[in-house]
Amino acid sequence: MYSKGKKRAIPLQDESKPRFVVQFHKATHDHWDFRLEMDGVLKSWAIPKEPPTKPGIRRLAVQVEDHPLSYITFEGTIPEGQYGAGTVKIWDSGSYVLESRKPSKIVFRLEGNRMKGRYVLLQLSRGSGKNWLLFLAKEKGSS
Repeated sequence: MYSKGKKRAIPLQDESKPRFVVQFHKATHDHWDFRLEMDGVLKSWAIPKEPPTKPGIRRLAVQVEDHPLSYITFEGTIPEGQYGAGTVKIWDSGSYVLESRKPSKIVFRLEGNRMKGRYVLLQLSRGSGKNWLLFLAKEKGSS
């Protein structure tokens, strides 16, 4: 996608499972790009603060345009003058299991290095419809 970047292999535990990636994007406003392989593209959200790795932490996730699947392994520099100019590094990656998908709620189990467990993306009812909350759900039986 960008000539100055490189692609990195993402090891999968099970190649039949869809993949996810979180890329730290050092740009005009630093953020994390959270991407789920879904419907032949990467469904994508920009997260202004570090993604949650513990229950009880909720993060705003702003839905952005879908990205091509090839972007899942991208690390590198997006040149000045291009959309998203800045440096992109993979922060976490792996596979996931989709538990349920509704228009305003997606539940999935991530199998990454940093992000592990049952996560929820919940669309906020106010605003443009692009704002979601991302959080790690408490497992049943945990206090």
